[in-house]
Amino acid sequence: MLHQDAGSTSTGAISSPIHGSDDPTVPISRALIDALDTDPAQTETATGHGPASPISTTGAVDFGDLPLSVWATAQTSPAAQRKGRYVPESTAHPAKMLPAVAAHAIRAYTRPGELVFDPMAGSGTTLVEAIDAGRRAVGVEYEPHWVTVARANLELARERGHDHDAEVVHGDARQLPFLLPETYQGRVALIVTSPPYGPSTHGQVVTSGTGSQDGKVHKYHHRYGSTLDRGNLANVGHHRLLAGFTRILTGCAAVLRPGGHIAITVRPWREHSELIDLPSQIIACGHAAGLRPVERCVALLARVADRELIARGSFFQRDFIRKQREQGLPLHLIAHEDVIVLAKPLAPSGTPVPASPGDGPTAAHDPDADRRWGS
Repeated sequence: MLHQDAGSTSTGAISSPIHGSDDPTVPISRALIDALDTDPAQTETATGHGPASPISTTGAVDFGDLPLSVWATAQTSPAAQRKGRYVPESTAHPAKMLPAVAAHAIRAYTRPGELVFDPMAGSGTTLVEAIDAGRRAVGVEYEPHWVTVARANLELARERGHDHDAEVVHGDARQLPFLLPETYQGRVALIVTSPPYGPSTHGQVVTSGTGSQDGKVHKYHHRYGSTLDRGNLANVGHHRLLAGFTRILTGCAAVLRPGGHIAITVRPWREHSELIDLPSQIIACGHAAGLRPVERCVALLARVADRELIARGSFFQRDFIRKQREQGLPLHLIAHEDVIVLAKPLAPSGTPVPASPGDGPTAAHDPDADRRWGS
């Protein structure tokens, strides 16, 4: 880890079991999760999938075979990246994706006119960066407040002259097959998203120098909606989160075109001093949803200087690290997020690939497709 000090689906491309519309999650066994850190030979049995590149012959995900790249996505501060491009209400989201991360993924995996999707759209970062780059965009968001904010951000982008098609649908991403119109099925070129993960939300603080009434430090904007809402994946346990995200990825596979990509920003965290390797577990969820891992990248949250990384950690994050060190846990300030890149298998030779008006060459007709998608 990079660090710095202080329903049923209608597509045949999905190999996961089909579940009823009243089932909120796709079961993902504990054996599949444990197999990542124990006996690799157990993974094939746990998932029910045979080996497929870059899955090793034992059935385990072979992370050593995944290409790695580093994305210099924090050369300017998060505030500078959003200034004038997002409405002020956006800053209240507890786990905003860095705009440069979404923008980098969109440039790397799509062409102008192609369709970008985010099933957990939040304040709309993926969608704004997509239409700013000349792509079309659609998102799904669970919390009504953030649907409103995302739509305001899209309207602001349109005022800047970006009038590409974009919309936000209110709903639970675990029900994707019932939320999006049929016209989106098999037509999305790229999905960029981030699941809620652990207590590692960004949040903001108020101190004695910035208006704290009692002189103490208080956190705010560090929670999602009502903590009593158990339908929100941000409020459920770790294993229910993995199960729910597997169901979301299964729905994503239905809207992806063959060869399309999913870029997922995620980071590990510590719980009771134990490291939760969520990036590896998300790869396992993708495999269970019939997707292939093709890259595991590093999106920097620190500025690259001549000889070092200049961390951009918030007061909230620095205070957390300081307290953990005082308790004897030698943590470091996180300087990056993992970006897990999955791909939908290419259609068999000669199979037509759906394309939308304005789409560039599809994967099946792109002479560089095999190189780019790691086939």
